[in-house]
Amino acid sequence: MKVATFNIENLDYAQEPGNTSFQERLVPLRQMLKRINADILCLQEVHSQKNTENKKTLEALTELVEGTQYQDYHVQYTTTQDGQPRAERNLVVLSKFTFSDPEPAQYNADLITDLMYRSVTSNPVEPNASKLKWERPILHCQIAHPELGNIHIINLHLKSRLASVIKGKKVDRYTWASPAAWGEGYFLSSIKRVGQALETRILLDTIFDGTDENEADPQAKIIVCGDLNAEPGEVPVETICGSVDNTNNAELRYKSLVPCSAGLAESVRYSHFHHGKGNLLDHMLISQSLLPYFDGAKILNETLHDESLPYRKDEKYPASDHAPFIALFRD
Repeated sequence: MKVATFNIENLDYAQEPGNTSFQERLVPLRQMLKRINADILCLQEVHSQKNTENKKTLEALTELVEGTQYQDYHVQYTTTQDGQPRAERNLVVLSKFTFSDPEPAQYNADLITDLMYRSVTSNPVEPNASKLKWERPILHCQIAHPELGNIHIINLHLKSRLASVIKGKKVDRYTWASPAAWGEGYFLSSIKRVGQALETRILLDTIFDGTDENEADPQAKIIVCGDLNAEPGEVPVETICGSVDNTNNAELRYKSLVPCSAGLAESVRYSHFHHGKGNLLDHMLISQSLLPYFDGAKILNETLHDESLPYRKDEKYPASDHAPFIALFRD
């Protein structure tokens, strides 16, 4: 079984001025998907399009996978309350195997109740704290593998490192009115990112421990993957992994996740390139019960570019600014 995660970067027909068109991206993206050749493919940043009936669809993704093995795969994705895909940055799981649960679960500050925050630099000043939520939900799918049984796939895209907007503190889209306001926006993004990671960890514990609706499953087979916008050792990754080093409780070892990147040489352990430095922002984390089947990982980063350079143009690099992360399993 080959499982892959790939931030496909703003997949859409519509593009901002100066960006590469969908048709220009189609061939290199399709080539990359064919090279990935995954049995289970987890995608981030898949935008939706409106059809003639004004309904949202994933038509751009459908066109992209046409003619590849993925066109016949089973599909689950994030939705709004009306059941339609979200306007932007959907999480999608394409699976060669059937889904054991016909409907995926989504979580967006649902397992963390009443997380409150009040801005300290906004203009006007916020008199009261308000509930803190994040843009992108957690997508939880369950797949029926013919040999390995039920596999939980948790697809994530955690909050970016860009500072969150503070009311009345932006001169324009890219310019801040004060360093303190930018600092608070950056701090707020960190809270959101760690909050998503904490909610993911709570979800993992409920899978292992069980709920009123589901029995406990200490040997649950779980894969958490996606763009975490955090590197190994940083708080979001550490929170999701729940290692014994952090809990100091050997009895909880079965709940800890193993980073598939741990076996990769440092020289190739990156999925994103920024300011001359390779960063591992895309991850594959697996439960202890899947470790006996884990047969190695690789990152297809040979063509990654430094997306921070001023002469970097999308027409030169039309695929994505993230590299796919692949994990191999043998049954």
